[in-house]
Amino acid sequence: MARLPRAAARPFRRGRRLLIAPAPPAAQPGLRPERLQEAVDLVRARGATAQLVVLHRGRPVLDLAFGCRRDALFWSFSAGKPFTAVVVHRLADLGALGLDDPVSRWWPEFGRAGKEAVTVRQVLQHRAGFGGLRVLGDAAVITDPDRALARVAAARPAWAPGTEPGYSPIAAGFVLGEVVRRVTGRPLPDVLDELVLRPLGLGDTHLGLPSALLGRAVPVRGAGLLGLVVQADVNRAAVRRAVIPAAGVSTTARDLARLYLALLRGGRLGRARILSRRALDAALAPPPDDRLDRVARYPIRWTAGFQLGGPRSVPGTVSPFGASSSPRAFGHNGSNCCIAWADPDRDLVLVHLTNRVGWPLPDLRYHAAVAERVLAAVPPTVLADDR
Repeated sequence: MARLPRAAARPFRRGRRLLIAPAPPAAQPGLRPERLQEAVDLVRARGATAQLVVLHRGRPVLDLAFGCRRDALFWSFSAGKPFTAVVVHRLADLGALGLDDPVSRWWPEFGRAGKEAVTVRQVLQHRAGFGGLRVLGDAAVITDPDRALARVAAARPAWAPGTEPGYSPIAAGFVLGEVVRRVTGRPLPDVLDELVLRPLGLGDTHLGLPSALLGRAVPVRGAGLLGLVVQADVNRAAVRRAVIPAAGVSTTARDLARLYLALLRGGRLGRARILSRRALDAALAPPPDDRLDRVARYPIRWTAGFQLGGPRSVPGTVSPFGASSSPRAFGHNGSNCCIAWADPDRDLVLVHLTNRVGWPLPDLRYHAAVAERVLAAVPPTVLADDR
């Protein structure tokens, strides 16, 4: 069983000195650098390999690497899901598909076993009833797209599609990727590259990591039984090379921050436009509530491809974006290991990629704690709508 190359399996160190050492937070009018420093201290104290990028008003105020280079490539888990979502919304933007099209219009084999009326929008919103697909079974075919697609096409929903939210960690990504392939006649990585990566200059983002770049991949480190199982699977070279739309994006914090900056600016950055305002509004339209997700067993405010921030109505729970994040904040958590989000009310982007996975609730609270320090450093100033 091939593992990541040895060069990728050891931290980027020279003796005991990190090649990239955390620097003090950048000063900017309206910021509280001492609160940013508290966020940095939390990340450093945790001891994981990590990257942390914070943009305020489009400028970096934190751009740090802990135990790795700034161009080290992290397996982003579900924090990479928005890349596929943006592609789907862009195709809708261009009139190539409709969000309310049944998936079976484009992929006829999908339209059976109670899934005939499942729409593209419901898949994006995690309301397609995919909870019946077991995560371990999905993981077993994760590097074999033909088997994965056959598994999804044959599956019966666990509950009536469109009725309740139920997170699909893996299966929904294969559905959306196949819709993109059927609509365009091209594989998802090629369409992603054309519509998103090249326009934004995201040269360090890969859906399916080329073998030549495996040496830059950061190995996952598991904690507890769950973490060790994930570590054993994700650190296989075959998994890093595979096209896994829901979880397989390898990227840097800088690249992911640039994606969110474009979304924060209404779908454009400089001369590049990846979404129209109308398409972005469709992607970020809020749900009616934050009820408990039937699969995650945690309250998640799902949009058509993203999670929203803000306080939670369920006692004792918190958003990984921080309880004081705006209800308009949008992004995606990745196994409480990697996270990226933007808060329009603060003109703020935060990307925090780590290699530590395995304790879901403590890790979620850790990310929320880092977010709270950053939020406390940046006063809410609603972004002028110049888009």
